[in-house]
Amino acid sequence: MNRTDRLYALVEELRARAPRRVSARELAARYEVSVRTIERDIGALQQAGVPIFADVGRGGGYTLDKSRTLPPLNFTPAEAVAIAITLARADGSPYSRAARTALHKIVTAMSDGDGASARELADRIRFLTPPDVDEPASVPAVLEEAVSARRVVRLGYVDGGGTESERDVEPVAFTGASRRWYYFGWCRLRGDYRAFRIDRVRRAALLDEPAPERRFEDLHSGPPDYVVRRLEFV
Repeated sequence: MNRTDRLYALVEELRARAPRRVSARELAARYEVSVRTIERDIGALQQAGVPIFADVGRGGGYTLDKSRTLPPLNFTPAEAVAIAITLARADGSPYSRAARTALHKIVTAMSDGDGASARELADRIRFLTPPDVDEPASVPAVLEEAVSARRVVRLGYVDGGGTESERDVEPVAFTGASRRWYYFGWCRLRGDYRAFRIDRVRRAALLDEPAPERRFEDLHSGPPDYVVRRLEFV
């Protein structure tokens, strides 16, 4: 059994036995590897975000939180490539780093045969980009956290005229238009809603202050010349 298959099997083994604990020695015997190898595998899974918990000492072992994991998902090579195409166009968008992690988890969960087929199919996909088009700016992780945790963020921002200012902003939403992304929030400096172009944010610091709940729908209208669409999430 190769390492990828073993990692997948370990997760399913712990899922099947949860909430009971399984010792590293028992797992090592089952998969015919050393205890040290199991410990390294468990560490790799934990770093990848799998909610595995360890108890040391006599009677200790590993257990998995079933409520925070999904059962096995079977993606076809075409489905995996379709997801990869969508994520490839997400560069510069909010949570683009999480998107790459998600794709890695999908490919890791596939069988060796399906994974190889998906990679072969993906190798037949190409994107054409004009040479004079700038790459989209990455969304700072602190802005993602501000929206997720609903906390005030302090921005160092440069406007269209090149003037830099510092302002505290209460998060509302991310908005995307064409190849640009905007951080939309209540600007305390201006006392009004403002959209900040992500590529003009020079600094961002998350404050300890929780932000009041503000919704995009509270606006009387969306940005001019645009039709506002929600993210479709099934």
